[in-house]
Amino acid sequence: MPTRQRSQRIEAVVLRHTDWGEADRLLWLFTRELGKLRAVAKGVRKPRSRKAGHLEPFTRSSLLLARGRDMHIITQAEAVDPYLALREDLVRLGYASYVIELLDRFTYEEGENRALYRLLTDTLARLNSEPDPPFAVRYYEVRLLDLVGFRPQLFHCTACEAEIQPEDQYFSAEKGGVLCPRCGRGLPDARPITMPSLRLLRHFQRSGYAEARRARLGITQDHELENLMGHYLTYLLERGLNSPAFIRRVRRAEVEHGPD
Repeated sequence: MPTRQRSQRIEAVVLRHTDWGEADRLLWLFTRELGKLRAVAKGVRKPRSRKAGHLEPFTRSSLLLARGRDMHIITQAEAVDPYLALREDLVRLGYASYVIELLDRFTYEEGENRALYRLLTDTLARLNSEPDPPFAVRYYEVRLLDLVGFRPQLFHCTACEAEIQPEDQYFSAEKGGVLCPRCGRGLPDARPITMPSLRLLRHFQRSGYAEARRARLGITQDHELENLMGHYLTYLLERGLNSPAFIRRVRRAEVEHGPD
């Protein structure tokens, strides 16, 4: 019988971690080769550990995993991209936390998903370097929903199936998409969505990022989509998210006191 591979070189993004035992750390990783998994970094909390700086949340690292009795053990770690700007700006840090939290909530330890891994690393790189982080996050939300099987219907009414006309519409989380004014008006679950915002969501659904970036996301439109997608994502996950509250606090502090 063939023996199982005892060690494997992988690339991964650290989603989160927690202390484990006296000096170890338990990490949740999203890997390019194996999807989401848990792994132990032994001795990483010791002052002289060489792996600690390569295993911080949001870091993309090259890892050597050994197969332990119950879970993988990280025996080597080297940062590929630490996304340093995310740690130097609280707003970017908040958006990165949101990106990680969404991926973590929507995925299980179910095997390789290279499309999700690429979306994650591309989005972290955009948040790290681009001047307009909200645009990257709004695009990420739409593409993530595609990849995890919750693509919203944006071109036809989810109740009567009529083609959506160029006017303001409604959006229903329960029905998974847009409702025409006749079907959506008065429905408790339906939330208004302006036609410009609906057009942008459609643009995100059918465009690569370079093409999508030609569109403009204004502050008012960003807030509309942030609230709408937050409602839809909370409905799908059946629980609230933690990171949006942090983002709101940081933005409010910047308005009151100005950026550092």
